[in-house]
Amino acid sequence: MNIALRMALAIIAIILLGSCRSSRQLSYMQSISESQSGTLPVSDYSVRLAPQDELEIVVTSVVPTATAEYNLPSVNATYVSGGNASIMSNQTQQTYMVDSEGYIHFPVLGAIKVAGMTTSELKRLLTDRIAERVKDPQVKVKLLNFKVNVMGEVRAPKSVQITTERFSIFDALAAAGDMNEYGRRDNVLVIREVGDSITYTRLDLRDASVTSSPCYYLRQNDVVIVEPNSVRESNARYNTNNSFKLSVISTVVSAVSVIASLVIALVVN
Repeated sequence: MNIALRMALAIIAIILLGSCRSSRQLSYMQSISESQSGTLPVSDYSVRLAPQDELEIVVTSVVPTATAEYNLPSVNATYVSGGNASIMSNQTQQTYMVDSEGYIHFPVLGAIKVAGMTTSELKRLLTDRIAERVKDPQVKVKLLNFKVNVMGEVRAPKSVQITTERFSIFDALAAAGDMNEYGRRDNVLVIREVGDSITYTRLDLRDASVTSSPCYYLRQNDVVIVEPNSVRESNARYNTNNSFKLSVISTVVSAVSVIASLVIALVVN
């Protein structure tokens, strides 16, 4: 085998190895990449209510008048068209805001502490309390301001408004267009408010056991930050250095131009 052929084969081998390594860096759940099926651990996805959460709560029954007093007064929504205010025929249900002490103030029942409860637990509590006076009440509880912020090396950083209470880290990445080629699958940061503290957890999305992390399922106001890989950091340093060099060169050129102008003026005079 001649030297040229050996060199060609070596180059091909290096390219193939590099492409394999790159594909592994861009894949999720690498720890089960060879498995055809299996079972993964599951963390608790229940969203617990907290101060500043906004809730929609509607109580109904077979006899609407029987539960009317358990609902906030409805208001007519208005809009302005051509300078004239109009009243929409649909009515908008007012909502409840969880106060700083974790309470909502509910018609008839008064102050109810909801912080730390799930919406399902609150629904059962209200249903049981109202059922003491109303036959077969139906209670709907919905968390309205569930959102997370996705930042860093994703294709579309954004604040994601969530309509379901079961929302995972992969759901968040999908909503932001997935990671770009510069995102680190092994270093995704989740920042979370817990009571009076702010916690942070780093997730390795290459490891299938990430599903057991308390941060696998996200909670309201979580912040997800995808860290940059070494290529992005190198590019950033290169761009910064180039910008600095260009700035220095521009300054030197300007200074030389000023000096040259002064010299020419002195010679002419």
